[in-house]
Order: sequence, then structure tokens, then C-alpha cells
Amino acid sequence: MAKYLFLKHYRGAPAAVNNVPMDQWTPQEVDDHIQYMNDFAARLQTTGEFVDSQALSSEGTFVRSDGEGKPPVTDGPFAETKDLIAGWMVVDVETYERALELAGELSAAPGAGGRPIHEWLEVRPFMGVPTTVTE
Repeated sequence: MAKYLFLKHYRGAPAAVNNVPMDQWTPQEVDDHIQYMNDFAARLQTTGEFVDSQALSSEGTFVRSDGEGKPPVTDGPFAETKDLIAGWMVVDVETYERALELAGELSAAPGAGGRPIHEWLEVRPFMGVPTTVTE
């Protein structure tokens, strides 16, 4: 089994077919979208392929050290994940092809007007255990 991360983006990916931003959906459309996501996760729980999923708030801050004894530096002149990443799902599947199949299905979650979004999802494999080079 291999773990894959499905990233849902606010922006930065190619435009979805049903490209109406969620803040313009009706409350029922939002509820229907969330229900689809929950039903999808529940189905994957029964097959043992579901690991975790979370929706993210639009709030967030980048932080870095500016040296010992100095306060941390926050934010900066760059795109922040709070503007880019809407949420994620982690699956544990037998093959890369299965990860793509599930991501394609997840992409069809309903959006505005109850129509599938057909959004682009980023599929990223987890890194395996690093190999040790011996000579």
C-alpha cells in the first residue's frame, strides 16, 4: 500500500469546469458538497483506503525564525497556503492508478447548481523511507 495526498486548491490549478467560487454557492450547495466528501470518505473507510481528510480555514500565517533572541517573522511577499490550499484527503491504496481513479471521482463533487465541479486535484505520493547508501 502507498499513501497519496489529494490537495484541493483555491487557486493556482487550472480552472475547474464548474468554476463558481464556494463563497458564491447557496448554503444547500455547500451542504451537498460537504455531504459528497463525507460519503466518499465513508466509502473509502469500508475498503481500508481512507486515512484522513480536512477542510482548511482561509486563515493562516507563514512564520520563520529571524535569529536567536528576535521575534519570529510572519507573512511575506508570497502566495500563502491560506490562499491556495482548501483542504486535503490522504488515501492508502495499492497502486498509483487507484489513486488517480479516486482523485478523478473526488473531482466530481457537486458545486454551484448541484453540477459536478470537475476541479483539478493535485495527487502527491508520500515519500518512502529514505534509502541508505553504503560503499
